[in-house]
Amino acid sequence: MAADMTVDTTLDPRYSEPAAEATPWAEAVRRLAAAEVYWLTTVRPDGRPHVTPLIAVWREGALHFCTGPDERKARNLAVNRRVAVTTGSNALAEGFDLVVEGEAVRVADEEALRALAEAYVDKYGEDWRFGVRDGCFVSDGGTALVFAVAPTTAFGFAKGTPYGQTRWRFGKES
Repeated sequence: MAADMTVDTTLDPRYSEPAAEATPWAEAVRRLAAAEVYWLTTVRPDGRPHVTPLIAVWREGALHFCTGPDERKARNLAVNRRVAVTTGSNALAEGFDLVVEGEAVRVADEEALRALAEAYVDKYGEDWRFGVRDGCFVSDGGTALVFAVAPTTAFGFAKGTPYGQTRWRFGKES
């Protein structure tokens, strides 16, 4: 999270057991950084949702992902940058699910891209090594645009005992 941002953390008692406590944002970030698979929801030009799994890295207060410039998600983002990114487990009675809402902003700075490329290798291994050229990731698979999603709102769903729903809202300091 950027230094000029504040976070408001609240536990929603409507969806939480009495013993539940709000999860600190730092714990949510730890889980976001450690997750291997994320689900990205974008909006098609006609308003229909598009959901796809992908890999991502957490760096400097945002989730970063890449996509080919002709892929559906890239075409959707050219029209509407608002997204939701989710991760967690499919188990009902255990785990922790996360939903991050925000805008996907293109990352084209080559120094930032080189750092992100290294972050992909650190997290996912050599199969995910990217070069950087012309403001994009490049690999044998072609060119990929890189996007950052800094949260505007996020939700955490603690499952098991106790169930709890935490909401984090982000805003600039006054």
